[in-house]
Amino acid sequence: MRFLPAGHHGLLVECDDLAEVMQLHRALVQDRPAGVVDLVPAARTVLLTFDGSTSHARLAATVKGTDLESVVDGARSSEVTIEVTYDGEDLAEVAELTGIPASEVVRRHQAAPHTVAFTGFSPGFPYIAGGDPRLSVPRRSTPRTRVPAGSVALAGGFTGLYPREGPGGWQLIGRTVARLWDLDREPPALLTPGTRVRFTEARR
Repeated sequence: MRFLPAGHHGLLVECDDLAEVMQLHRALVQDRPAGVVDLVPAARTVLLTFDGSTSHARLAATVKGTDLESVVDGARSSEVTIEVTYDGEDLAEVAELTGIPASEVVRRHQAAPHTVAFTGFSPGFPYIAGGDPRLSVPRRSTPRTRVPAGSVALAGGFTGLYPREGPGGWQLIGRTVARLWDLDREPPALLTPGTRVRFTEARR
């Protein structure tokens, strides 16, 4: 790991890969270091913001001493079921890119275990990892200027859900009516880092 100061009250921890990010974030959530105010995971980093009771050096030493091997897996984390209508505009293209029928794309998407790795891009947009490796597809060569809210999409090794209408270049495989972002809810995001996600076929 590499440790970089991020302002007076931030420490950016660079990890080797996404798996290490998720493991470190889980460890810090389970045993939050003294003085840490917030934890923000990303694809290769975890940002720790802290108050005046600790320092960059003290916090870096604590993170260095964290035993990632002893971290409890996601069995105790919350799980959210997302019902999906698999009628996305790019489902046929995903089938072609992967070389498997569209019905098998849907089956594999539902069968694989998923976990929210981090959020970003727009409020409540989850980057969900852990899907079937056969469903790892590239982004579209030409992004759309408008992607409907609730769209369920694939890109790289992630599943993403669009909380609101906006631009996007991911491969659309379906849609959900789940309320992904709600300011009257605490937290507003339905899917937060570490949450396990189960995808099912929406009831007609």
